[in-house]
Amino acid sequence: MTGLQRRNQLIDVGRGLFAVRGLDGTTIEEIAACAGVSKPVIYEHFGSKEGLYTQVVDFEFHILLDAINTALADEAKPRVLVERAALALLTYIEDRTEGFRILMRDAPPSQPEGAFSTLLSHVTARVEHILSDEFSRRGFSGQDGAMYAQMLVGMVAMTGQWWQDSRQPDKNTVAAHLVNLAWNGLTGLKKDPELQSEL
Repeated sequence: MTGLQRRNQLIDVGRGLFAVRGLDGTTIEEIAACAGVSKPVIYEHFGSKEGLYTQVVDFEFHILLDAINTALADEAKPRVLVERAALALLTYIEDRTEGFRILMRDAPPSQPEGAFSTLLSHVTARVEHILSDEFSRRGFSGQDGAMYAQMLVGMVAMTGQWWQDSRQPDKNTVAAHLVNLAWNGLTGLKKDPELQSEL
């Protein structure tokens, strides 16, 4: 095995173990045994168990971020972009369940705020930019656009977390319902909403 092949093998083995046991629940001995190597081989490539974990998280983070960025890259109508972003997340969860579990679980030492939280911040900034024209056209303030971007991304992210385990209904149906709620809710937005009841 070349050095690169070995490194990729260790990342794959680590991903599987970290997804099941988490960072703290996985030992360097388990990783070495599953990969059929000695512990020094892992240290040589990653320096530590935490170094391997950081590489796994970084790899998964960029796969998901690239998928969402690609979904949001075209000049399309906002509704189409919401559909694409929802499907990008659900497809990632479907294809890379272990990676998603890792992103949701433990924060790597390099990202103490959490990988998924960091990813959501990147995506929210993109969504805010995309929604800005629509909000300007409707007379909403920029601050409102930032708040609604948080709500929209949060709704999609929470639904993805739920769907990770349920897998029912299928991802296209889930995405359609997400867009139904988001878009039909957005089309009826009031400029100055008020609560109907008092606490």
